[in-house]
Amino acid sequence: MNSKAKLLTLACLTLAVSSLTVSTVIAKAKLTNQAKLFINGIGTVRVGMTVSQATKAAGTKLVGDPPNNNCYYVKPQNEPKNVSFMVTKGRISRVDVRQNTQITTLKGAKIGDTEAQIKSLYPEQIQVTPHKYVQSGHYLTFIPKDRADQNYRVVFETDGKRVTEFRSGKLPEVEYVEGCS
Repeated sequence: MNSKAKLLTLACLTLAVSSLTVSTVIAKAKLTNQAKLFINGIGTVRVGMTVSQATKAAGTKLVGDPPNNNCYYVKPQNEPKNVSFMVTKGRISRVDVRQNTQITTLKGAKIGDTEAQIKSLYPEQIQVTPHKYVQSGHYLTFIPKDRADQNYRVVFETDGKRVTEFRSGKLPEVEYVEGCS
């Protein structure tokens, strides 16, 4: 075998092992408390997926309200707790995180963070508005600068001092104050 053939064989072997490793990692990927929330999903679950696609991506059964065409919620059957997915027109449109202090955004924001911490994580990208139900509370809305992300938001709800819950997803659903109500 000449050196070119050896190199080609080595390259093919490396590629085969790499792709095997990647598919193994993907197959094991599950939605956990270590999953990161971002503007259009959490972990491997993306806004726009059907419930069936999201179930497959999450690696866990999603259970909840009976499906309807307008709006309903599903959540992981086991872990992570206090994470739910809004479904509109048959597709995931929003992710809600409540009472789960382990899940963070890509930048590390989480429940319990101060309003100042959120503003410092997302400088000049937070719009502050009064909370509809919590006196002195706020909605801190992350507005992405990237044009490709303009239809998405992350909304942090606060009691005026600290984040009490947060959500991400597409407009207009991510801004529905009362969820599906």
